[in-house]
Amino acid sequence: MKKLFILIAFACSAVSAYAQSSSEELNRRMIERRAVEAVVWGMPAVNYDLMRQQMLTKTPGKVGQVIYWGRPLDWRNQTLTPNADALYFMTFFNTKDGPIVLELPPGDANGSFNGNIVTVWQAPLEDAGLLGADKGAGGKYLVLPPGYTGAKPDGYISLQSDTFGNYMLLRSNLKSHGDADVQAAVAYGKRMKVYSLLQAANPPPTIFSDVKDVDFDSTIRYDGSFFSNLDRIVQEEPWIARDRTMIDQLKSFGIEKGKTFNPDEATKALLSSAALEAGALLEARYNAGLPPFFSATSRWTFPAPPELIKAAQEGFTDPNHYPVDLRGMAYSYAYIGIKRLGAGQFYSISIRDKDGDAFDGGKTYRLNVPANVPVEQYWSVTAYDRQTHALIKNVSRASRSSQIPDLQKNSDGSIDIFFGPAAPAGKETNWVPTDPARKFELMARFYAPKKEFFEKKWILSDVEKMSSAIGSGARQ
Repeated sequence: MKKLFILIAFACSAVSAYAQSSSEELNRRMIERRAVEAVVWGMPAVNYDLMRQQMLTKTPGKVGQVIYWGRPLDWRNQTLTPNADALYFMTFFNTKDGPIVLELPPGDANGSFNGNIVTVWQAPLEDAGLLGADKGAGGKYLVLPPGYTGAKPDGYISLQSDTFGNYMLLRSNLKSHGDADVQAAVAYGKRMKVYSLLQAANPPPTIFSDVKDVDFDSTIRYDGSFFSNLDRIVQEEPWIARDRTMIDQLKSFGIEKGKTFNPDEATKALLSSAALEAGALLEARYNAGLPPFFSATSRWTFPAPPELIKAAQEGFTDPNHYPVDLRGMAYSYAYIGIKRLGAGQFYSISIRDKDGDAFDGGKTYRLNVPANVPVEQYWSVTAYDRQTHALIKNVSRASRSSQIPDLQKNSDGSIDIFFGPAAPAGKETNWVPTDPARKFELMARFYAPKKEFFEKKWILSDVEKMSSAIGSGARQ
């Protein structure tokens, strides 16, 4: 009985301590906690909006048009972990005034593409292209607005979205990085069309803007501006049933549909602090490592948690499962959603070398890519800034790929790729430069991977540090 009285006294003391806290202090704590969770939850939509705002404020592009990068991507493209070995075409479109048609070309001798169509929340609606729904035959994809009850005309691949805003990423495949092949890939990509279903009988010309020289920076801002982007999404988009629990959470710090978001200075400070905390939380989760892919000890991992990949491919329809934390982490370092990951493409990430150490831009590393990579299209390896997850700034190139005809091969057919601030002597064509002042990370891409790839009959080696005694050639 004495122990019970002691426990009751302790509980009363704790309650009293909280009661003595001012209501302002309790409210402050609540806002900061909720704001951290809002960053994690809202990450994919803010990621989308950052790209859209870069288009609207820095390029001639508009919603319903197409922006493209007229050469393989360089560091001026500061989107999250992009592919430097394909030509990117992006269209942001809105179905508020009715369904939108994406008319995509067939693959032929002149070109081919891999494409993905996603919602504001970057949930995959469909893959398109050689290994997408059209199987390379091209086609008309019809994106329907939320709550659409109208007719679905024949001859279209109809996709029901739960958001008005959506976007498509089309990667026009390169035969090589040579000027002629780049121009051919540009011409092929420009065969796509974007128009309203109401204009289907006589579509207007699609407007294309080349943004290859634009500093296009959609890296995540972990500051108060994050919530301005999030508010824009709340104002523009309908609430999805699974997310309605966030309505009051956001309202507590001033984000409410139909009302102006205008936080006072104290709230701004809390939101900035919460954004920083959320960024640190997401980074810690990412740094803990994703599941290994090629073997139990491989330093090459899945591109995202398999649990999240499965949930996204199913449209988050499982009523007992909604991996928001994993989704927030994934969209802090990447964008787009893939309906059939492994059919058209597969990615693998490495943030540590064979010894388990983080990649240091001041050191030199070697990756041995074994011969006969089991892909029908191409493979590549790209280096990114470890902090921003974007291409490393102020370097001459970001990647090496099987599209590069002058890559040096070893006698067994394997290829060594080198990463570091300077190329080992005589290895300039196989070298990817890094910034000696910053850490980096790697992503390997495999386009149209074969069955043998997933059966692990071919395994990508871990990246190894090279001796500092190795001679060097070109410097960045």
